[in-house]
Amino acid sequence: QVQLVESGGGLMQAGDSLTLSCAASGRPVNTYTMGWFRQTPGKEREFVAGITWNGGQTDYADAVKGRFTISRDNTKSMVYLEMNRLKPEDTAVYYCALRWRVTVTIPINANEYQYWGQGTQVTVTS
Repeated sequence: QVQLVESGGGLMQAGDSLTLSCAASGRPVNTYTMGWFRQTPGKEREFVAGITWNGGQTDYADAVKGRFTISRDNTKSMVYLEMNRLKPEDTAVYYCALRWRVTVTIPINANEYQYWGQGTQVTVTS
C-alpha cells in the first residue's frame, strides 16, 4: 500500500504563487508516474499535471500550462506542484495521485491512477 499526503493549500489572492507538496510513504514510488488533479463541487476530477518516474517527462492541462510546474524528489518521495499567477478558476481541491504501473506515459484520466491523497483545498479570490 502507498499513502499520499498533500499539504500546502490555502486561501490566496489572484496573482499569488503557491506550492503544493505530496509526501508518499509505504512503498517506494520512484519508478511510477505521479500526477496532480483537481476537483470542484459537482464536477469530475480533472488532470492538472503529471510527471514520469524520473522527471524526464511532464505534461500539463492547457488551463495551467505556463503557470504551474510539477516536479519530484525521489530521494524524499515527494512531488510538488508550483502554482504561479493563480486565478479564481484555479479554486479546487487538489489531489496527488500515483499510477501503480510501470509506464513511460502520463495518463490524464483519473481512472488510470491507483493511489490518491486526501486532497488539499486551494481557494483563490479575485
